[in-house]
Amino acid sequence: MAAMRAYETEPVAAGQASRAAGLAERLAPPIPGSPVWGWVWPLLVTAFGAFLRFYRLSTPRAVVFDETYYVGDAWGILQHGVEINHKANADTLLVQGKTDILATGGELVVHPPLGKMAIAVGEWLFGLTPFGWRFSVALVGSLAILMTARITRRMTRSTLLGCVAGLLLALDGLELVMSRTALLDIFVMFWVLAAFGCLVIDRDRSRARIAAAVAAGAGDDAGPGLGIRWWRVAAGLCLGCAVASKWNGIWYLPAFAALTIAWDLGARRAAGFARPWRGALVRDGKWLPLSFALAPAAAYLASWSGWLASPYGYDRNWAALHGNNTPVWSALDSLYQYNRYMLQFGLGLTTGHPYKSQPWTWLWLWTTRPVSFYYATPRTCGVPNCSQEVLAIGTPFIWALALPMLLTCVVWWLARRDWRAGAVLLGIGAGWLPWFWFALHDHRTEFYFYAVAFEPFLVIGITLCLGLIIGPARAAPARRTLGAVLVGGYLLAVLWDFAYMYPVLAAQVVPYTSWFARMWYHGWI
Repeated sequence: MAAMRAYETEPVAAGQASRAAGLAERLAPPIPGSPVWGWVWPLLVTAFGAFLRFYRLSTPRAVVFDETYYVGDAWGILQHGVEINHKANADTLLVQGKTDILATGGELVVHPPLGKMAIAVGEWLFGLTPFGWRFSVALVGSLAILMTARITRRMTRSTLLGCVAGLLLALDGLELVMSRTALLDIFVMFWVLAAFGCLVIDRDRSRARIAAAVAAGAGDDAGPGLGIRWWRVAAGLCLGCAVASKWNGIWYLPAFAALTIAWDLGARRAAGFARPWRGALVRDGKWLPLSFALAPAAAYLASWSGWLASPYGYDRNWAALHGNNTPVWSALDSLYQYNRYMLQFGLGLTTGHPYKSQPWTWLWLWTTRPVSFYYATPRTCGVPNCSQEVLAIGTPFIWALALPMLLTCVVWWLARRDWRAGAVLLGIGAGWLPWFWFALHDHRTEFYFYAVAFEPFLVIGITLCLGLIIGPARAAPARRTLGAVLVGGYLLAVLWDFAYMYPVLAAQVVPYTSWFARMWYHGWI
């Protein structure tokens, strides 16, 4: 009799084990291929991109566009812990290789200090030279290539597609220019991308834990509570760093919080829990304030440590002058008033500019207005008329797919609820759509290069669409061969397009006729 009962329970146990294994495969499928090559190939793509960003990094030997603010601000932070007013001829002194560019008194600035602190690291390592003040942007711009490749690999379970995404970012003109110019926007992009990468890792790990809980028979109809998820906390710290670099990173806080809730709901539903909302919003949701409020706030506040500790900071003693001498609270009150002024200034920035563009034009290069960071007419190209320019513009063959990609991802997400398409749409929307409001409501001055903050999501979205063209691994060989040929042809076209545009991206001196030939649309001039 006992033998018969054992015989009857063995198939049941085997069936449960099979279902548990199937759930684990569905919730957190393994990444196929060699883990070693999963690092080697993205690193090779990153090395190629880093070469493009560091090669001739000191060219042009000039203070380019808004470097006029941030180079000196970084130097002030390096010397005094806070931004200090610049001498009126600071740009001329910088070009001459001199370092006495600071005047007296704390400078009134309109952006948080973290990006300028990063620029200061390069100045500390290599001096107050073009290479020094551009070193950090080139470094984070290169690391963004690696992160994009690895994140895409994890999202698609394909090292090939990960490398495609990294290559597209490496070959994009806008990312190249922003990685070679000491502005703040590349830091926003870097930290937002890092936060997204942390959340993708957390998604895999949390889903694997849910699958393991189901296999162990743990939890009730809401599923297990996963406690503090440190990858989420890391994402919150990264988002705080994004906001501490430039305030437009703040839109990713609610966006990514909503994204994690959606992912948790999807995981619990897939696991078969009857009350997934309770598990996602109560058991795990109670930790969301830690990840998306406290951690970002701590990172943001830490970025102001130099201003808080120094007596030189602009308006540092505002609270004391207005009767608030309470320790700690006085400093925080001064910081609040300073940030309040910065917000008012940012919202009121409506001054006209020849390179101003509206955000709804950014994804179609033939309607937008790229920014000329630098233009000169040297006489060193062998003909009478020469041009040298740094034009902040994306590689046309990449950006030409931006709108078709968005449409494809919308249809893909609506039809299949594919989380990857949804994540791409959210990543682009959080970095792009808020500018619509400021343009329409506040008539704020905006520039195309702000789009670099969400560019990795655009590249990931294009890569996902290229993956659809190649087809799944189970597709017929002829189908995949044709898809691979089409995708390979596209990548070669992008490489040619980037090489063709490179002289006007990296300040090469070329004949005026060559420069003009690259101005495919009159609005680029």
